[in-house]
Amino acid sequence: MEEGAIEVDSIQPIGFPDITPALARESGFLGVVDLLKVAKHGKGENIYLIRFHYVRPHKKNPSPRRSA
Repeated sequence: MEEGAIEVDSIQPIGFPDITPALARESGFLGVVDLLKVAKHGKGENIYLIRFHYVRPHKKNPSPRRSA
């Protein structure tokens, strides 16, 4: 991936019942089990759904040349 940034659209607390097969597929996983293999780590009990998107870097426009 080239340079750029990740822009967060939303952070939402959710529960286990909110983790559906459709949400897993929308998130790029084959299913809920695959999502949980990656997402469940540490001792925490809180679950957050974080939606974000990639922002490409701005192309730098060359400075206009001055006439001599």
